[in-house]
Amino acid sequence: MAFLSDTLARVKPSPTIAVTNKARELAEAGRDVIGLGAGEPDFDTPAHIKAAAVAAIEAGRTKYTAVDGIPELKKAICAKFERENGLSYKPSQITVASGGKQVLYNALVATLNPGDEVIIPAPYWVSYPDMVLLAGGTPVFVEGRMEAGYKISAEALEAAITPQTKWVIFNSPSNPSGAAYTRDELKALTDVLLRHPHVWVMSDDMYEHLVFGGFEFTTPAQVEPGLYDRTLTCNGVSKAYAMTGWRIGYAGGPEVLIKAMAKVQSQSTSNPCSISQYAAVAALNGPQDYITESRVAFERRRDLVVAALNTCPGISCPVPEGAFYVYPSIAGLIGKTSAAGVKITDDETFATALLEETGVAVVFGAAFGLSPAFRISYATSDAALVDACARIKSFCEGLK
Repeated sequence: MAFLSDTLARVKPSPTIAVTNKARELAEAGRDVIGLGAGEPDFDTPAHIKAAAVAAIEAGRTKYTAVDGIPELKKAICAKFERENGLSYKPSQITVASGGKQVLYNALVATLNPGDEVIIPAPYWVSYPDMVLLAGGTPVFVEGRMEAGYKISAEALEAAITPQTKWVIFNSPSNPSGAAYTRDELKALTDVLLRHPHVWVMSDDMYEHLVFGGFEFTTPAQVEPGLYDRTLTCNGVSKAYAMTGWRIGYAGGPEVLIKAMAKVQSQSTSNPCSISQYAAVAALNGPQDYITESRVAFERRRDLVVAALNTCPGISCPVPEGAFYVYPSIAGLIGKTSAAGVKITDDETFATALLEETGVAVVFGAAFGLSPAFRISYATSDAALVDACARIKSFCEGLK
């Protein structure tokens, strides 16, 4: 009898975490490393949010809470959805979990049976396919090529749907590409989904507030009210308020699904951290200045990185609409050899050689399901980005 679960053999550790850990190990060993793998804002959590957490501690709000969120936070989330997305939810339609990842995982575990398919546009966040596999489902990939702005077409979505399709996971702005769908582009996709009433929509809106150049963010249930009863609209405070370590994600959806997700959570982690929940109330209900300030900084960094990478021989970097990532193609570098004698056969060998020879840590494109490319998180200082891009350019110029 094998000790480890067969299910575990179907999944792999997160490549983004692996890159971050490798960069940390090299830095601790004395190497000059610039880590561009972590997907978290480098800014501090706003002061009024931290103050709310301290106040919660001093008030003794350190006990168990309701499994899927305190009433105050559910009320704040309902207000947020109404205010920012035009979506009306009751507290009974809201779930709160220990991060956005748990929200998605709870929904998949609560709904997937063997043979159920989940459509995932590629490039995708590394965790989507493995969470589907852990929940017993089958991931089905639809490619969004660079030439199409890393977005999928309505025709490609239609072709991927089968009688076994249970979910479509939708992420805009996207991790890893930063691509965001316009209202019209999103409407074309929701029109397809209206024709397939057995398919549910899982909309991961975590980067909602990080859109640039006047781009208007919209979410599927907002664009097509006809999908409201089969859409789980997911979000969290981690990216919008620099609260990655606080671990609060949330979602709104049909009560039958929300109750099922609460059942899963009740037998796994139970409630999210009580202190973090009160901090999230302050984040959603309090001043929103930080969102505007961080958006300005991230847009400046995006423009800096895109311009610098497009001067590198063999690299082509499109301009993303949002998030804090770029996803450049390295098609022009495949087959070349680095100054240290490493042949670039794919994007993983590129990323490995880049780290070992220059100290710049990026995540290779195969981890996100679309090659040859790599992902840079520009959620770090301007100075570090300028230095990193100079090293990448030098590395590319040294390839033969």
